[in-house]
Amino acid sequence: MRFYFPDSQDQVDPNFDFLREEHLPHRIRQRDDRYAHEVLDEPAYDGMLVSKAIVDGHVRGAGKYTGAQRRRLYDLGARAFFRLDAPARPLDCLGDCGAFTYIEEEVPPITVDDAIDFYDGCGFDAGISVDHLVPAFYSEQTPALFVTDEHRQEVAVWKRRVEITLDNAAQFLTRHRERGCSFEPVASAQGWSPSSYADSVTKLQELGYDRIALGGMVPMKTNQILESLEAIDDVREPGTRLHLLGVTRTRELERFQGFGVASFDSTSPFRQAFMDDTDNYHWPGGEHYIAVRVPPIDGNARLKARIRSGQVDQDLARVAERDTLQTLRGYARGEVDLREVLDQLRRYHTIVGEADRKTGILRDRTEDYARTLSDRPWESCDCGICAEVGIEVVLFRGSERNKRRGFHNLSVFARDLQHRILTASTTTSQVIDR
Repeated sequence: MRFYFPDSQDQVDPNFDFLREEHLPHRIRQRDDRYAHEVLDEPAYDGMLVSKAIVDGHVRGAGKYTGAQRRRLYDLGARAFFRLDAPARPLDCLGDCGAFTYIEEEVPPITVDDAIDFYDGCGFDAGISVDHLVPAFYSEQTPALFVTDEHRQEVAVWKRRVEITLDNAAQFLTRHRERGCSFEPVASAQGWSPSSYADSVTKLQELGYDRIALGGMVPMKTNQILESLEAIDDVREPGTRLHLLGVTRTRELERFQGFGVASFDSTSPFRQAFMDDTDNYHWPGGEHYIAVRVPPIDGNARLKARIRSGQVDQDLARVAERDTLQTLRGYARGEVDLREVLDQLRRYHTIVGEADRKTGILRDRTEDYARTLSDRPWESCDCGICAEVGIEVVLFRGSERNKRRGFHNLSVFARDLQHRILTASTTTSQVIDR
């Protein structure tokens, strides 16, 4: 089972000064900043998934790349741009079109040749055909729906999107051969039910594809994904490898493998470092800690607004921010006791009014912070990041810390994934031996 990490230009500055909160004056992001596979002791993924929409922009707006970064990617090629040959084991690079960015369009704004230009021009190892997402799913285990004219119209739209996806896959393979491309062609399959997914896979295999990416499954429940995989498995040829786009669900790893899933991609472990309210710092075995929030006075739009409105005293907040960081670092060095740290955190949060993201209510996280700080997990982690930056990795504060914590989470996720793979393999071997 291979894991791909989707690119969104997430890097960290190895020269960032945590005490002064400063970058070097002559820093150039693409040259100086580092990807997760460059800062972790062991790569946390087998390859990167790069979306054309992220690089070239899309109908909703610009991508994540500057003009200079985009030119550099095309000039150097993906392997050199992402420095994929730098780790101990070289990593793969898989491209896709970013169908989620044009889901509202009647037809994809990207042509087959547009996609091939991107994959071939950037030197990807593999590229996924142009698909069109179906924004609905109906399980065949539920009672039949009452068929109305409106429902018939919806089904017609879904069928048309599947047809577009299949037509593009056929053209993609033809143009790939005609243009003599070197990247591996990967087909995308769409559907709105288990049987429609199975039908798509059947047709793609007839075209000659043996590697198929299953799209549109991100919003599905686990049982719906399994139901679809089971239907696909009835028609899947032995050599066909499946990729789950945007789906993790590692608890179902053994069942996924049994249905021919060979790879998947996800940003979940990384994004939880700064998007989740409590599950921020991962630990082996599915455990997690809450990151200690020390919102910066500068660079925090919400806090700045409260300062401008007079709700927060800026001078008082700056002093409390400085004292909180000094107290936390003193605790990490063993110079301050836990009670003093927790008292200082309470004082700072009272001043700045750090509220719960969902409810907007000022929340007392003292108990959670006490667990994180008393266990001191960063001291026993060997991901490569925690030992380098120490307590800074558990501080919820700015992208340099938050992204490092996200990279740490990827490392933990990768190790747990390998453990699950080994466990699944051992179980399978024992069953065969019997």
